[in-house]
Amino acid sequence: MEKITTFERRKNRVRFAVKQKGAGRIRLCVNRSERHIEAQLIDDKKAITLAAASSKEKGFKAKGSSVEGAKLVGQMIAERALKAKVKEVVFDRGAFQFHGRIKALAEAAREAGLSF
Repeated sequence: MEKITTFERRKNRVRFAVKQKGAGRIRLCVNRSERHIEAQLIDDKKAITLAAASSKEKGFKAKGSSVEGAKLVGQMIAERALKAKVKEVVFDRGAFQFHGRIKALAEAAREAGLSF
């Protein structure tokens, strides 16, 4: 039996709460690494990804590990969500604190038209 890390435990706890409180809404899932930041719109009922945005994409202007890069990814995911006719989402921060790049992405997505 494998030992579960505290990071995985926190991620599972947050994700469970998000799915319970989300009431079937589309989930905006965020992943952050040292160099990049990614966001996905996931429909848990159908188990599909509706849209995705990342700082790894070709032609991305800003540095992915910066707050400015996170803001651009937030704007990109909001535009793609509105194109997919999704306006209401539930924000899944995973095991990351709502601070820094995660907060910048969320605020940029809100300003671009998503509501959560």
